[in-house]
Amino acid sequence: MTPSRLFDFLYYQQEHHPLQQSFGYQHNGQWTYFSTADMIRMVNETSLGLLTKLGVKPGDKIGLVSTHNRPEWVVLDIAMQQIGAIGVPVYPTISQREYAYIFNEAEVRYCFCGGEDPLAQVLSAQENIPSLEKVYALDPGQNAPCWEEIRTQGDLAPVEAIKNNIQASELATIIYTSGTTGEPKGVMLSHQNVVSNLMAMAALAPVKPGDRVLSFLPLCHIFERVATFFYIYLGVSIVQTGTDNLGGESGDLRTIRPHFFTTVPRLLEKVYDKIYGKGLELSGIKRFLFFWALRLAGTYQLATPMNPWQRFKFGLAHRLVFSKWREALGGNVKGIFTAAAACPEKIARVFCAAGIPIREGYGLSEASPGLTVNRFEEVGAMFGTVGYAIEGVKLHIDDSEGTYEPGEGEIRATGPNVMMGYYKKPAETAAVIREIDGERWLFTGDVGKMVKGPGGHLFLKITDRKKELLKTSGGKYVAPTPIESKFREHFLIEQIMVIGEQRKFVSALIVPSSEALRDWCTRHDLAFNSLTEAIRLPEVIARYQQILDKYNPLFNHIDQIKKFRLLDAVWEPVKPDGSEGELTPTMKLKRRVIQTRYARLIEEMYAEG
Repeated sequence: MTPSRLFDFLYYQQEHHPLQQSFGYQHNGQWTYFSTADMIRMVNETSLGLLTKLGVKPGDKIGLVSTHNRPEWVVLDIAMQQIGAIGVPVYPTISQREYAYIFNEAEVRYCFCGGEDPLAQVLSAQENIPSLEKVYALDPGQNAPCWEEIRTQGDLAPVEAIKNNIQASELATIIYTSGTTGEPKGVMLSHQNVVSNLMAMAALAPVKPGDRVLSFLPLCHIFERVATFFYIYLGVSIVQTGTDNLGGESGDLRTIRPHFFTTVPRLLEKVYDKIYGKGLELSGIKRFLFFWALRLAGTYQLATPMNPWQRFKFGLAHRLVFSKWREALGGNVKGIFTAAAACPEKIARVFCAAGIPIREGYGLSEASPGLTVNRFEEVGAMFGTVGYAIEGVKLHIDDSEGTYEPGEGEIRATGPNVMMGYYKKPAETAAVIREIDGERWLFTGDVGKMVKGPGGHLFLKITDRKKELLKTSGGKYVAPTPIESKFREHFLIEQIMVIGEQRKFVSALIVPSSEALRDWCTRHDLAFNSLTEAIRLPEVIARYQQILDKYNPLFNHIDQIKKFRLLDAVWEPVKPDGSEGELTPTMKLKRRVIQTRYARLIEEMYAEG
């Protein structure tokens, strides 16, 4: 059996790599596991219930949202697919208004919610969603009927009749994009779109049947959803959790000891900051060795033979320092895929030097999602790039529209993974998908260039977002992403956004790393009562000016940050009061929101001249 539709993969696992612990999660403080056979049984009971109890028909849209990854999410997803229903997964952190917008456009009939917050949001929005007939909770005892009520045992003939006639070319899911600009758009992906991508990625993952993987990125994001299906295909045990209990002595990383997981750079940066913070707490010879090892890690090169002296130094660093870093991640990690945003090169280099292979990839929901990835063999990876094209994907750098540096242009891609189009948005679809020489090319909106690297491969280097290029009042273009990525490498900087559109010079808003700044203040005999007070201290402002003085020379004069302001509030997808945050659910900057929110501070910067 060769899987061609997403729901085929669970049956493929049962045939080739049946597992007693196919999926697991923590329930009521205990780890609970389901075998492959358990999952198939629950999927079929759910499919039958959707058909017979709820009257779901092929083509109906069903919403799915959960605060944490859990087996029930996967069961519902596959149960919908095999009866031709279209899953519409959404982030648990979006606003009530966004739920209403998405569910109204998609005409969602039912929604399944895990967690009290999204359930409350959806129930509140329901009166403004005429198509939404009923909302179910993934947990009993909530303010909605439990999803298990629909599970039905019986003759599966109605399910099989539909399942056997579903074609790989048919619509499988609608993924709503984060909406960095304007309202979110529904990306229509067929079974073939996603299957082509997950099979290409499965060939690159450094895991084998029976290994353990940790799944904590939201399953509503196509990145983690594709990873889940290639885990199923590879026969590895998937342990699902959230991002709130990963670290620490009793965290899921140490408890599960995974061999592999996917993540976003923001989480890697937080892990690095914690490691750095631990180093700051050391004293004497231990502190010296820690920072010696960290400096050594910064010199690490992929696919470059070491001389005897280098091998000795790295061997010593591994025994004394790096082994503790690996243990903090469970001690078994063979590799980590990261994507969704730019990963600072320093982060990838330091982790790789410590024997924790980080491989950055690139893609977007419209590409199901993967386009390129760095491979785990060292001749297939290159720091500062997002790897080279995966199987079936062709790339082209298009410099026909726009002002670019030599060799740069908009990245366009073609392959079986390119989306069917945006749901109910033909004009928007036509703007990003064009037929050229008989092939459907996706214009990504990202700017990049090809760089020759190890093994003779052409690696892709992302230089910015086409829509995010800043144009100063002098007519010069500035790419903010590389600047922000470099500055985020500094341990005192948590977040940063570059400003300069129609301005005379480039400036920045900087969110300090509170924990690191507290330690710095302590070591310099400065009071740290709160971040709000600390960022006003002349000594602290001068320290951040030193960071600018260090990194600015790495960029052209026009790109250099001339002024900055320190902020005392970390940017999040949702504010504590439930209002819209400064980040998308995938942790990208909402530049317009940030500029509006801090408009007065920005104007003050430029008023100073």
